[in-house]
Amino acid sequence: MTIPEDDERDVTLLELLDRLLDKGVVLTGDITLAVADVDLIELGLRLVLASTERAHQLRTARAAFPASALPGAADG
Repeated sequence: MTIPEDDERDVTLLELLDRLLDKGVVLTGDITLAVADVDLIELGLRLVLASTERAHQLRTARAAFPASALPGAADG
């Protein structure tokens, strides 16, 4: 008897979307519009994809720890 490994298991799109929304995903990127090697417009983008429940949990956790209390925060 052979036991299928996890790599062989099919994952449906619905399962993948459920996992992504449960954990939350942040995609970041930069777009630069340039003409003749002169940067005209530079955009920084951040896309957050999460369920409303997960977003609320993250927002609540972030409010409990202000940025000034985090390690490496600038004094002053």
